[in-house]
Amino acid sequence: MDVREAARRWMDAWRQGWPAKDVERIVTRHAEHADHWASMFHRCRGRAGLRAYVLECFAEETRPAEVWFGAPHLDGDLATVEYWAITYPYDQPLTTSGCTLLRFDAAGLVTESRDYSHTREGRTPPPSTLFPAPRAHASQTLESSRSH
Repeated sequence: MDVREAARRWMDAWRQGWPAKDVERIVTRHAEHADHWASMFHRCRGRAGLRAYVLECFAEETRPAEVWFGAPHLDGDLATVEYWAITYPYDQPLTTSGCTLLRFDAAGLVTESRDYSHTREGRTPPPSTLFPAPRAHASQTLESSRSH
C-alpha cells in the first residue's frame, strides 16, 4: 500500500464529496470498523458512525462547501493532512481550518482518523501562503480544490 496514494484518495473523496454532500464517497474511504474522532470528545465508531456524523453535518449546510487541502505529511502508515473549509450551516458562513491524522490499512483504507480544527464565523478564505505551491504529486488536488 502506498500511503501517499491512500492519502490522496482520502483528500479527493473529501474535496469532491463535501461540496456535493456525497456521504458514500467519503465513508467508503474508511475501513468498515474504523474509528473517526470528529474531536477528541466525539468518537464515531465504524462506517455507520462516520456516516451518521457526516449526514448530520451536511443536513445543516445550505450551500456547497469550499475546501482546500495541503500535501500530506507521511510517516509509515500515517498521514497528516491540513485543510481549510468554508461551509454554510443554515446559510451562515463558517470557516474551519484544521488537520486530520490518518492511519491506513494494507488496502489503503482509513482505520483511524483524528480531526483537530478551529472555527470562525464568517467567510475567510485561506491566506495565499498557507497552501504553498505543491510538489508535482499533489498539484492536481490543490488546484482542483481552489476552483471550488
